[in-house]
This record gives sequence, C-alpha cells and structure tokens, in this order.
Amino acid sequence: MEVENLVIIGSGPAGYTAAIYAGRAQLKPIVFEGFEAGGVPGGQLMTTTDVENFPGFPEGIQGPHLMHQMRQQALRWNAKCITDDVVDVDFSQRPFRITAAEQVVYAHAVIICTGATAQRLHLLGEETFWNNGISACAICDGASPLFKGAEVAVVGGGDSAAEEALYLTKYARKVHLLVRRDRLRASKTMQDRLLNHHQIQVRWNCIPLSTHGDDVLRWIRVQDVPTGAVSELSVSGLFYAIGHTPNTQLFRGQLMLDEAGYIQTNGKSTATNIPGVWAAGDVQDHHYRQAITAAGTGCMAALEAERWLAEQPAGSILSAA
Repeated sequence: MEVENLVIIGSGPAGYTAAIYAGRAQLKPIVFEGFEAGGVPGGQLMTTTDVENFPGFPEGIQGPHLMHQMRQQALRWNAKCITDDVVDVDFSQRPFRITAAEQVVYAHAVIICTGATAQRLHLLGEETFWNNGISACAICDGASPLFKGAEVAVVGGGDSAAEEALYLTKYARKVHLLVRRDRLRASKTMQDRLLNHHQIQVRWNCIPLSTHGDDVLRWIRVQDVPTGAVSELSVSGLFYAIGHTPNTQLFRGQLMLDEAGYIQTNGKSTATNIPGVWAAGDVQDHHYRQAITAAGTGCMAALEAERWLAEQPAGSILSAA
C-alpha cells in the first residue's frame, strides 16, 4: 500500500499556502481542492472580484487570479492538485484513510483547509449582484469605490452585524441596519455604539425581500415584519452578517469541534486533538476570516506537519513517498 506523506483537504489561501510550504519541504503533498462541496475550488475568493487588502498588490487583484497564482506556485513545488471532493475520512486508523469521489488515498498526516461558507438569504437578484453590491464581508469589500459616500445596508442583529455596520461608516455616508426583530442580540457595548452613531439607522422588524439595479445594486425591497408593508430602500450595498457555516461535516465525531462547528485547535498551534491532523483557515477561525490570516495558518500547519513527520521513528514516514 502506497502511503503519502501529507494530504491537504481543501484549497483557498490556507490550502495552497500549506501546499507551497509542504512542497518546498519536499513532502510532495496531495491537495484535494474540492469540486462541489463547500463551494468552488479555490475557496471564497473565487467568487470575489477586487481583493485590495492582500499584501503585495498595491492596485488590488481579482480573487480568482490570486487563487490561480497561489495554485501555480504550489504546483511549481511539486504539490499534486486534484479537483475532487473528499467524501469520507478515517482518522481512527494509521495511516489515515481519505476517500474522495474517484479514489482512496492513505496518508501519514493531514491538513484540513475546508473553510466556511457564508450564509446567504437567497433573495431575488442575489446572484446577479453578488460582488456587484452584495457581500458577506464588510472588512473585505467595504473600501470598494462602490460604497464610498453611498448608503448601504447590513442584515443582522448580533455582534458581527454591529461590527460590520460600524466598520462601514468609515466609507459609506449612511448605514441602514436591518434587524428582523425589535431588539438586538449584540452585546450592550456594541448596542450603545450602534444606537449612538449618527451615520447608522437601525430599522427594527425589517427584512430584505429582493435586490434591484442595473450592472450594480441600486435599491432593495424591504418588508416591515409586523404589518407586512413593503417599501423600497435606495442603497448601493447590501452586506450579510448572519453568520458562517464551517465546512466540517466530514469530521464530526472524529475531531473536536466548538459549539458553532469550527475545528478546535490547540492554543497558538493549528494542531487538532488527533496527532498528525492540523486545521488551517476559516474552518478553525470564526474571528478574523481574512485571506491573509488563512494563508498564515496554512503556513503554520505545513511547518508543524513537517516537524511532526521528521520526528517520527526511523524516518519511515518521510521515506514512504
């Protein structure tokens, strides 16, 4: 039975960075980029247009192009990228068994980079205006020229929504916070900041129904929940702050997950509760969720995997590939 040194499950900034570092360490990593599970191969940046906060690109770069460049760099260092979904893993045996749609691979070490999927509302027109006015990340997209000096809306009532709304006041002229209920779930401190900010208008008992515009978002239709009354709201941006779902279904019952389903890692390490398995990127990070932090943890995981493999008895693991 042929056993690989390292399998990376997932792609995106975390997976490709892990592959670059592991490849340079001559581990010959296998990367299952994904196909349909958890979004498109390459992660959330594959559906992002202008990326203006990734270091090294002063004029910005298109998300798909950035992922293509990372992938090419991984390939240069002898990573093997397979566009396939992993459908099952068995961490109870060694070597680990990774089952994809088309093949079964055994590996001494695994890095998980399956990311998280932003929850959407699936409004009428959402697909048309995604990245053309609709976003799930104000920190990623808020500085876009689309929103400077404009009116925008944020959907949500928790701390994340509050943070997004406050952040957007740096760029937008006015921020409408659409709250489904008559109260906020955000912490008292965040509520005070929201309710006392002159650029933020909280719209209670309000939900978005549909999105409208031409080449970009121009206005949305909203509904008052108690009365059912429908009105129009002129905004150039609509930001979802209703949560993310970590892509961890494969690992339930094998890895320790937190209450929200994110993989738990040990302290400053990317190590999971199973020796030889690490997690990087948004699948274990529900706080920052940025391309650069995902890439950073991908680097960490690869370095930790390299050291762990080198420490195994008699060098048997490194010689397997």
